[in-house]
Amino acid sequence: MCMASPNVRSEVEDHATYLRDVADITPPPLLPTLLKALEASGEEVVSPAERAGVIPLVIPLTRNESTGELTGILRWPTPPEGLEMPVVRVQKNGQLWLLAKTVEEFITMQLAEEDAAGGSALASALGDEGKRLYRTGDFAASKTPNVNVYLMKSVGKFPDVFERLAEQHLERKDEVSSLVTAEYYARKHFPGFGRAFVYNAILYKRLGRKQESRDAARIALKCPWWTLGASYAEVCELAGWGDEKLEFVKEKLTSEATQEDITKGKSPEQVALDQAAYMMDIAAAENNWDDVREQIAELYDRGGLPKLAHFFRAVGSS
Repeated sequence: MCMASPNVRSEVEDHATYLRDVADITPPPLLPTLLKALEASGEEVVSPAERAGVIPLVIPLTRNESTGELTGILRWPTPPEGLEMPVVRVQKNGQLWLLAKTVEEFITMQLAEEDAAGGSALASALGDEGKRLYRTGDFAASKTPNVNVYLMKSVGKFPDVFERLAEQHLERKDEVSSLVTAEYYARKHFPGFGRAFVYNAILYKRLGRKQESRDAARIALKCPWWTLGASYAEVCELAGWGDEKLEFVKEKLTSEATQEDITKGKSPEQVALDQAAYMMDIAAAENNWDDVREQIAELYDRGGLPKLAHFFRAVGSS
């Protein structure tokens, strides 16, 4: 069995403490294995409090020094079922990408992809911990045509796998299968995330189906804008909209709109939570998290979520 070094144990304890005491979520049981897997892939462990400039819902775990991308855990305000603690990547441009719905699925995917490529470094690094999730040779024994199909059938559903499969069909000039894959991608596998609809919009546009592309993009913009996996401007262009959507959301933060919501029967707490979501959308569109972090925290305080507000404010110290 592989024993963790004192330094690794300290890093795990730091992240577990931050998740529990600051983010107010229970650390995933496989957190030590996840950190070990990310380090084995060449990423460097970072402080979980290193969140300046990053979407406030992410707890950083590691950074890819060559790309500047962060891998971390997403802490939802209200998690959708099945996506309680997903693994995400924050790209250099600030956009968030869903890597896996659970820590277990992420590690298993990494092991299967390594095995399919003929590698063994990650499996060796994880030892018995990895074998409990995936055994070398499982992919070959499955007789599936490629690792993407194996992952879908035997491991879980992943956004990048859906998109790779759709692209593979396109490369074979099979537009029908590509569209079927993309449409299946958008069927409630990733509740709360808009990326699947954005990909459908992009694919429809490439295939000359402008109306369907526009419709898919408009559906995507009904999801939180930080889940689009693309810039707000790009998705608005696909939707055939200019700045009117952003201006509409900004108007929802005015005192007049607040009073109108209360008059319609919403509680002040619910209005505050709605406004926090609107402000998250605006920050995602403008890629400007630090200037509004405190304002969003205040809204969560007013909405009755003081622990979430504390988490938003906890930047720079654990």
